[in-house]
Amino acid sequence: MVWRQGPSSGQQGSRAIITAAGGLQGWIGGACAEPVVIREAQQVIAAGVPRLLLLGTSEQFGAAVPEGMTVVPISCQSEGALEVYIEPVLPVPHLVVVGRSPMAQTLAALAGALGWRTALLDGPDFSAADADERSMVVVATQGHGDEEAIEEAIAARPAYLGLVGSSRRGASVLGYLADRGVPAEQLGRVKVPAGLDLGRTTHREIAVAILAELVQLRASGKLAADATAGPAGSARSAAIAGSAGPGELAEAVDPVCGMTVAAGPSGHPLEHEGVTYYFCCAGCRRKFENDPAAYAKEESRC
Repeated sequence: MVWRQGPSSGQQGSRAIITAAGGLQGWIGGACAEPVVIREAQQVIAAGVPRLLLLGTSEQFGAAVPEGMTVVPISCQSEGALEVYIEPVLPVPHLVVVGRSPMAQTLAALAGALGWRTALLDGPDFSAADADERSMVVVATQGHGDEEAIEEAIAARPAYLGLVGSSRRGASVLGYLADRGVPAEQLGRVKVPAGLDLGRTTHREIAVAILAELVQLRASGKLAADATAGPAGSARSAAIAGSAGPGELAEAVDPVCGMTVAAGPSGHPLEHEGVTYYFCCAGCRRKFENDPAAYAKEESRC
């Protein structure tokens, strides 16, 4: 929290960690601000782009809102206002390079220069335990146990699996594995040859072509999974307002003040004529109870 206008339970400098599933550790404000900040944080995680929020009523700010700031109207009984900066903390990409060739060493060095977490392993030393579904694996054993390395890599089900070699060599390796009973769906995910097609190039340029392909796939979101973490990391996910899946945070709209609130026990639930309504605070719930006909609307259903 970078700014506040009292009265507000949040204080300048307050911090919190929010997970993609909507979990919160820390403090960034009370019942009015918390569900809004969680929702916005989930969107920041999904997009990977920071966001500066201004929470309050539109009458409080008028035309004085700086460019680039996201204004989120909230109708809090305290009539306070908050400015919250949300920054995504994205795991470092995890790349496993299998092989001992000069190309493999160059690729590992280039990825390290980008700040990626990189492991360079000789073929016999590599196993499925060295990667997971968020890893990127490049097999560059170049004829020294290609089949074994690819089979181990397939077992890890990485987000990307590429084999350095010609199309003819790749067909031979994949054909051998097919004969061993490796499912066609898994073999179809092996990219052969790995990297962008730059024609006849040097081993250093091949390393650049492979790294360029990985950067391109990550930027476009086309990897099979989010390859931004090693075995200890976690993939991104975003909750959908109004209909949450397993582990996601359901939301509803307070029919009294129009705020987005958590559709759960903390949202002061109230059932009226077969419809469950949720509220930002006990005050809004009490207003609804006193005159439900004034607030009950079809779109307020959760």
